[in-house]
Amino acid sequence: QALFPGSSKSSTGVTSGGTLPPGLTEEEAEEIQVELTKVEDEIQTLRQVLVVKERHATELKRRLGIGPLSEIKQNFTKGWHEVQCSNAYLTASATFEEIGRSDAYKKTQETLSQAGHMTSAAFSSMGSAIRNRFGEIRNSPSFKSFEDKVENMKYKVMGRSNGESDHSPTSNNAPF
Repeated sequence: QALFPGSSKSSTGVTSGGTLPPGLTEEEAEEIQVELTKVEDEIQTLRQVLVVKERHATELKRRLGIGPLSEIKQNFTKGWHEVQCSNAYLTASATFEEIGRSDAYKKTQETLSQAGHMTSAAFSSMGSAIRNRFGEIRNSPSFKSFEDKVENMKYKVMGRSNGESDHSPTSNNAPF
């Protein structure tokens, strides 16, 4: 790739045939270029060695019966232990303990507890009222009449089966 007419860019990004950075001679640039090439080669070699070492470690873990899931569990346990030992966690934990002992926290906790009890009582009372109202509706003459009509309709549609008698069902043997 040409950066300037008559110049080209090497694989490391140094231009040849162009202008050098200020304060750098061509000889210094060549030395730096050689050193950069060596370092990049070393980096590539280290990457290859790392890949081989990771494969070897994976094989050793497999032979020991350590699967990916147990490895994740170990990493999580180790990480959680490190978090618990960290200064930030210890400071926050101490702060929460102080808050838990404060009067404001105790008052808030007591108020929320009372609100929970009152809410529970209100729902219980509402449930009782609804249950009583449904009981009243079920025992009303209108509901009994509706129930008889549904039973008669069922009798007419289903017919006499399962040894039922010749008379239609009454509200005395209704399923409700």
